[in-house]
Parts: sequence; structure tokens; C-alpha cells
Amino acid sequence: MVSASASNVSAILLLFLSIISTSRVAFCGKFYQDFYITWGGDDHSKMLNNGELLTVSLDNVSGSAFESYNQYLYAKIDMQIKLVAGNSAGTVTTFYLSSTGSYHDEIDFEFLGNLSGDPYILHTNVFCQGKGNREQQFYLWFDPTADFHTYSILWNPQNIIFLVDGLPIRQFKNLESYGIPFPNYQPMRLYSSLWNADNWATRGGLVKIDWTQSPFTASYKNFNADGCIWSYGTSSCDSNSPNSNANKGAWYWEKLDYSDQGKMAWVQNNYMIYNYCTDTKRFPLGFAPECYLTNLP
Repeated sequence: MVSASASNVSAILLLFLSIISTSRVAFCGKFYQDFYITWGGDDHSKMLNNGELLTVSLDNVSGSAFESYNQYLYAKIDMQIKLVAGNSAGTVTTFYLSSTGSYHDEIDFEFLGNLSGDPYILHTNVFCQGKGNREQQFYLWFDPTADFHTYSILWNPQNIIFLVDGLPIRQFKNLESYGIPFPNYQPMRLYSSLWNADNWATRGGLVKIDWTQSPFTASYKNFNADGCIWSYGTSSCDSNSPNSNANKGAWYWEKLDYSDQGKMAWVQNNYMIYNYCTDTKRFPLGFAPECYLTNLP
């Protein structure tokens, strides 16, 4: 017979393994291997701890930004971020995938700063062939300035899934068979920035940046990417590429199962504060077509 204490240990171990499995995050790499600074220079963006930590800052002189060397055509991207603490009103910290050009595709995490004590707003959007207007916004169930949390983008041929600490918060399905565009042919780089958006970010621009609180700083660590790397017009996941199946991995086929759908419903029922699919004032003539197809498998 298994003792009560052994049973408790087994239960704790199973819970721990379940948490690890749910988070689906593996970390590796140095920032200087994967990214370069594009804006703000060394005085506003710093790679520290032998490249394991990256910080971006904003003051009344400049913001800062970085982007990936690699382009991806489908990927699972994880980044741990600690957001600007204190009075961050008017600031926006971004983490997103994007192609280039007027018909670009884009998958957005944007963190809208706020007055001290008020919650951050997590703003998400999906652009397909230059058209966005697919915003969903959330409050977070933790203080994103107190510690690092993992923000993930899963982009594969089936869907786009936004995750926070392994919890799915949003899914955008591939519904091309219904005539709805999906980002599936333009490679994207990963970008991040911290910039002045006080003309719209906090209460529609009513609350401006308090520059006496600057510099504002956000920190990044534990970047990981499992993806199809795009180079010279071909993808590492093409069937004729070496190790194409290994490059795809489980993430390439991943969709939300029944349990994941329940987790996403919990987040949306408790923390979603805006959904473009319910905004009748903004879209009086009807919602985007995917809004009517959300229950399709």
C-alpha cells in the first residue's frame, strides 16, 4: 500500500509536470546571436549578462527597439518580459512578428502603460495583407512589472495562438477556405520596441507621459524560437530542405485541444476588456467574417 505522504508527493509531482507541460517553453541562446539594435543606440538598448538579458529604455530624447536576424515562415516564439514599472502612462512596449510592405502581415503583442496602481492593458492584433482592425484587449491576472512573464506567439498553418505563461488567450484560425486571409506566404521578423504613444495609449491619449519618471525601462530574457527559418527565398521546413520534419516539430501541427479551449475561455471571460467582434459602434455594418465562424473546429 502507498503511504499518504507518498501519495501527496506523487500528486505534487504530477501537478509540477502538468505545469511544465502546459507552459511548453524551452529557453536558449544569447540576444547578440539572434537580435540587433535598430533604434535608440547603446545608450537606450543594452545587452547584459553576456547577452542573456536585454533592456530597452525610453526618455524624452529617444525610445529604443531591436529586431531578429532571422525571418520566419511559421514559428513558435517565446520571450520573457518585465514591463516598465511605476507610472508608465503613455508608453507602449511591443513584441511582434511582421513582414514588410504595404500589404504586410503582422502578429502583435502591445503593452499599454498606465498610471501607477492601474493595470496594464495587453493589446493584441492580427494583420493580413495590410489589413488589421482585429484588436482584442486584456487585463492581466498578475503585475507584469514585478517579475518576468512568458509571452508566446504560435503561428503555424492551422492557426495563430497568443499565450501568456503558457495559457492561451486568443486564437486566430486559418479560414482561407471561407475566403478569409491568413498570413501564410510572407516571412516575418521578430521586433520589439519601447516608444512614446501618449497620443493614444492611455485612456485614448488623455493621460500623457510624465517625463520626470524617465527613463522608462523594459527587460527581456530567455528568448526561444522553434521555427521555419526563411533564407534566400526558401524555408527550412520545405519538404526538399534538410531536416525539414525536425524543423517543423510538434508546434507546427498544434491547435487548441478541449482543455486549451477551456483555459482560453477562462481568460476571455474574466480578463478580456475589448473584442473587435462585439464592437457594434465601430462596425455598425457588421463584424469581420471570422467573427461569425469562431466555433468551427
